Amino acid sequence: MKLRIENISKKIGNFVLKNTSLEISEGEYFVILGKSGAGKSVLLELITGLLLPDTGKIFLDDVDITRTKIQKRNIGLVFQNQSLFPHISVRDNISYSLKMFGHKKNYIIKRVDEISKLLGIGHLMKRNPSTLSLGEGQRVALARNLVTEPSCLLLDEPLSSLDTLTKSEIRRLLRKINRGDFAKNTSTNMSNELRPQTIIHVTHDYEEAIALADRIAVFEDGQITQIGKPKEIFKNPKSGFIAKFVGIKNFYRGKLEKNSEKTAVFYTHSNKNNTQIEFHISNLDYEGAGCIILRSEDITISNGNYESSARNSLEGIIIDIETVRTGIEIVVDIGGMDMSSLITEASLKKLDLYCNKKVFVSFKSNAAKFIRS
Repeated sequence: MKLRIENISKKIGNFVLKNTSLEISEGEYFVILGKSGAGKSVLLELITGLLLPDTGKIFLDDVDITRTKIQKRNIGLVFQNQSLFPHISVRDNISYSLKMFGHKKNYIIKRVDEISKLLGIGHLMKRNPSTLSLGEGQRVALARNLVTEPSCLLLDEPLSSLDTLTKSEIRRLLRKINRGDFAKNTSTNMSNELRPQTIIHVTHDYEEAIALADRIAVFEDGQITQIGKPKEIFKNPKSGFIAKFVGIKNFYRGKLEKNSEKTAVFYTHSNKNNTQIEFHISNLDYEGAGCIILRSEDITISNGNYESSARNSLEGIIIDIETVRTGIEIVVDIGGMDMSSLITEASLKKLDLYCNKKVFVSFKSNAAKFIRS
């Protein structure tokens, strides 16, 4: 079902969720990305009915559910801590909602068995939640929600406590749920419709967002600052906050001075003196304060200042070399400011790079993104 949020506001202590509006399509995997305390979880609680808004409305398939009771919204919610009932078995946890809705015993048994088999937890039915691993517990929490065929499934930091391998397994599972694979493989499908599962997923992990999202909303201080597809968000962030948050390390504040070459001049302070560094940027029609962001992948390192198509070439000293998940990160001091470049291990060996070595960093003028202050 389609979810629409119109100008929702909520004040809790010193925190304020400010005039938030969203429209999420049926079958969409929508990720809400932001730091802790930004308001992500508050928004989920408003959608489910755990909190009521001060202003604004929430619609599910154009039906106003702003004041509808939690039990009648048909919205599933999986918390980070799973919130399983500790005193009953896994089977009873999963079947709890079906019993509350008054379904017959034979149907409940069949439905729970099908869902648990599809989620790979059939062998856990007699276990107590306290004996489960974090990954097992998260699968049980998902089963407890999916068993009722929710119109929308809300996930609040569902992967944050899991190890790397388990995270990968659960991400794969969530993609299957979103595609509607489970509805296609259950004979007890209550709606008799085979449709993708709408999912709203809250996280502070941008890699998680990239792996799962159809679209992303970035939250900052109780409000949405950007909405778009993952590539749009991560390649063209609209603010310095978003650039830093999504892991762009080359971030420089300064002032753009437009001239015939469209040159942006930035000022920075080192421990020794004030340093002025010039960056050449393409296709600009603005003058004034702002910042420049550069992806580490777009920075080239060389041992000499060779002629190339890169408009920007700066001399510096390597101050750090670190192995990261996506390659080797080289940090170069270019005169009072750091510039990060991401290269392969083969390039590290070929260029014979080491700390304190003098090198040149370069990038094309269209690689730099200017954001107005």
